Amino acid sequence: MTIHPTAIVEPGAELGAECEIMAYAVVTRHAVLGPKVVVHPFAVVGGDPQYVQFLRGTTSGVQIGAGTVIREHVTINRSIHDGKQTTIGENCFLMAASHVAHDCQVGNNVVFANAALLAGHVSVGDHSFLGGGSAVHQSCRIGEGVMVAGHASITRDVPHFTMVAERDDVIGFNVVGLKRRGFSRAAIAELKAAFQDVYFTAGNIREVASQRLLANAYETPEAKRFLEFFAGGKRSFARARRATSEEAEGSAGL
Repeated sequence: MTIHPTAIVEPGAELGAECEIMAYAVVTRHAVLGPKVVVHPFAVVGGDPQYVQFLRGTTSGVQIGAGTVIREHVTINRSIHDGKQTTIGENCFLMAASHVAHDCQVGNNVVFANAALLAGHVSVGDHSFLGGGSAVHQSCRIGEGVMVAGHASITRDVPHFTMVAERDDVIGFNVVGLKRRGFSRAAIAELKAAFQDVYFTAGNIREVASQRLLANAYETPEAKRFLEFFAGGKRSFARARRATSEEAEGSAGL
């Protein structure tokens, strides 16, 4: 474990083996860091939530998974509820000035580009990427393997394996990400078919997805997981944009 001069690690903080806390970083007593976590200068891990009714005596915290890197000026706030945690998974990479608000749940291998922002109670699935300057509204769900474009404004739930841009504008599947993770051709083909089925069949999205699940319309676990996403959450869903002919040709070439 390495704690550089001028870093602040409050009594009660828990640091795993081989953590490194750089100069001027702050790790509060509410933080638990797994092994090999790196916290860069001026980041604050475990600070109080930005919630006007918060009671500072609340016994809440932040948990950071092994191998996660937290760059300069990142802020990760603790929960507003007694006994609850804001969590960041393993091997995440939070670039400079990104923010994770209270009660967020971030999976493993998630990347935040510079100044990506999560409001409270947001969940982000494994292997997702949030572009620079993107912002996610409170209580939204970002699924697994999602690519959020830079400067995107997300106010609705974004399904697994998709790409989203602008304001809640789903622009297709994250095919490159799926291939890099070794998804089979069959899984990718079924995911594309399920996407078309759910988004471009007349009717309520939740109901269409539920019907396809009950009917066992798709065989691969990935396609079923995509459909299952629509059964949860409190918010509506980001809407798909019909591709132009040029975009369709580009997607076909992936």
